[in-house]
Amino acid sequence: MNVLVKRASAVLGMMAIVLAAMFGAAISTPTASLGATGTPHLILTLKDGDVDIQLLPDLAPKHVERIVTLTNQGFYNGLTFHRVIDGFMAQTGDPTGTGAGGSSLPDVQAEFSSTHYEAGTVGAARSNDPNSFNSQFFIMFADIGSGLDGQYTVFGKVVSGMDVVNKIKKGDPGSGAVDNPDKIISAKIVYK
Repeated sequence: MNVLVKRASAVLGMMAIVLAAMFGAAISTPTASLGATGTPHLILTLKDGDVDIQLLPDLAPKHVERIVTLTNQGFYNGLTFHRVIDGFMAQTGDPTGTGAGGSSLPDVQAEFSSTHYEAGTVGAARSNDPNSFNSQFFIMFADIGSGLDGQYTVFGKVVSGMDVVNKIKKGDPGSGAVDNPDKIISAKIVYK
């Protein structure tokens, strides 16, 4: 079933490109979606308020493009923070809520940098394969040292609403699994 969904998505994507080319429409980029100017921000509405995440297209353009695309499709609306470890991070972006799911789009190649992971840093979740980011991401609660630096792609940073992030329901101290997890009520992209 998943293969059929991926194939259908690929066919629809190709049709959109062909139609855009036929009618002279510009293919949008993360920083020029529908004529928008400025820096893209991912705004997450959670139960305790809004979180404003400045996306970093100069640092990780492919990751930002994926987040913008999925957000504009409504993909993140209603998804849970399925893995939350107090003092470490809150992870979301899996429609199955298990940590094993993603979107129907192909995985994104890593865009590692020397940017340090600290409180508010937003990074791309992945499997053991460094090129396996699809839709899941995490927000850091704290600076835990250099263990993640250069190993996970940084593509954003919280610029307001860190108090809201800190209120996300925490999970099991070991696994991070959360019973009745908090959800993203809505997600949108704005340009500032």
